[in-house]
Amino acid sequence: MAQRFDKTKYPGRRRRRGFEAAATLLGDRVQKVAEGRGFAVARLLTHWPEIAGEQLARTTRPVRISYSRGGFGATLTLLTTGPAAPMVEMQLPQLREKVNACYGYNAIQRITLTQTAASGFSEGQAQFAPAPRPEPRPDPQDQKRAAEVAAQFEDDQLAQAMARLALNLSSRRKPKG
Repeated sequence: MAQRFDKTKYPGRRRRRGFEAAATLLGDRVQKVAEGRGFAVARLLTHWPEIAGEQLARTTRPVRISYSRGGFGATLTLLTTGPAAPMVEMQLPQLREKVNACYGYNAIQRITLTQTAASGFSEGQAQFAPAPRPEPRPDPQDQKRAAEVAAQFEDDQLAQAMARLALNLSSRRKPKG
């Protein structure tokens, strides 16, 4: 017999049905870490490629925001590689506008760059963008089975979806070695 949710044991909590997005589970923790670095809006960290643009996001990373004592606005510190720094520096005015658009007001007055070496600082930490993962080639037998599964359906889109599903399932069942 199914147990009922006891509201008296957990006041203020309601029972949720279905899955919950991971972002909602980690939101409080990310916000706490971001505030420790001066980021009042954690969106600047979590959505950096959207804010800065793909090209700038590959070569830069926001490190911290510092506020001056009597002045207005804050200073955003970006981490970049040495060779990319001159190109990034030319784009700083546009980047400042994009960051301030994220905040909704003129929060950032200055952007400073911190350069790292291309390698040397403990395994070359200057690599910001992850390397693309190579696509594994499916086994010919698995492709044949997937084609047999797809042949059972008349609708082309459904047949292609079922073939992809069959390939995904067969690749998960095989031991990785």
